[in-house]
Amino acid sequence: MSEIDFQIAVIRGDGIGIDVTDATIAVLCAAQKRVGGFSLSHRDIAAGAGYFRETGLDIEKGGEEAAGAADAILLGAIGLPDTRYADGTEISPHLRLRDRYQLYAGIRPVKAYPNAPQRLADPRAAEIDMVIVRESTEGLFYTAAVHDRCPVETSEEVQDVMRITRPTTEKLHHAAFALARKRQSRGKKAKVTCVDKANVFKSMAFFRQIFDEIAPQYADVEKDYNYVDAQALDFVRHPWDFDVLVMENIFGDILSDLAGGLVGGMGMAACGEIGDAHGLFQGAHGSAPDIMGQDKANPLAAILSGGLMLDYLADKSQNTALYDAAQVIDAAIYNGFRGNTIRPMEFGGDMGTVAVTKEVIRQIQAKD
Repeated sequence: MSEIDFQIAVIRGDGIGIDVTDATIAVLCAAQKRVGGFSLSHRDIAAGAGYFRETGLDIEKGGEEAAGAADAILLGAIGLPDTRYADGTEISPHLRLRDRYQLYAGIRPVKAYPNAPQRLADPRAAEIDMVIVRESTEGLFYTAAVHDRCPVETSEEVQDVMRITRPTTEKLHHAAFALARKRQSRGKKAKVTCVDKANVFKSMAFFRQIFDEIAPQYADVEKDYNYVDAQALDFVRHPWDFDVLVMENIFGDILSDLAGGLVGGMGMAACGEIGDAHGLFQGAHGSAPDIMGQDKANPLAAILSGGLMLDYLADKSQNTALYDAAQVIDAAIYNGFRGNTIRPMEFGGDMGTVAVTKEVIRQIQAKD
């Protein structure tokens, strides 16, 4: 049987985006060789603040269309502090891609690894394994960046809009419950927590109402609720009790950073942004241009995002080899931390980007 080839649009972007993307591609190649059954072809797309500074464009001509034509998009990082649009905002072609291809489900896994920093003293912190599902196209971010639709913007007052629509919210909740069911098949809790502020905002009451309408279709998955302020507290008190959490855009933006800090920091913060027909995958960290090219960046967030991409392609194509390759990557990182052979500089270790990448690849190639 011939291998299926998947087309990956690669946007390295700015700063350490270049370093961690190269690391991710090397790891993906190693996993593909270990498992077989598929191949990956790359189509590089120039984009980012550096490209904007050189050309006046934030993405190459035809780049958005090329990204949409690929089976998945792999993004490094976008942004440089000294390069902005004329209105002073950050260079952000990736936000336009998110909006254009309606990548409504932001998937943010949060998992504790052995010997990685754990900020909580309670030994149960070693059991943290949850996923934040962040709506990524609406909410309070709707008027920001792409849409710029402030209803009031004067020298005395500025207003933003919290936009919650039924079609997007239904798809988001379905994605959260389906993810919990998928995780249940892998031995996880199978619980979805709706995080909102339904006691104050009508938009959030609507968000919860739709959650309650969707939940009965997943009777095998437990449902739960938490107000966003209480959820922040519970991430400090007992984060190990959560499985999948679904929430509005800005709540997800804030809580995913808090949750990531519990298991080491942004260097472990993988992210997939998934829509009905497209998926974009990137580490949730920034471009950190101050350490670009210095072999200091932790590539694991990007590498874990590459694993998410393989899992996404497995679901999309029903090719189980991709799922196996994703598991191989996660196991390699887990085993490297467990054996203390992965020691990123970000966590006070002695291993830079290249050394961490080589060790992940060594773990992938090792015999079971």
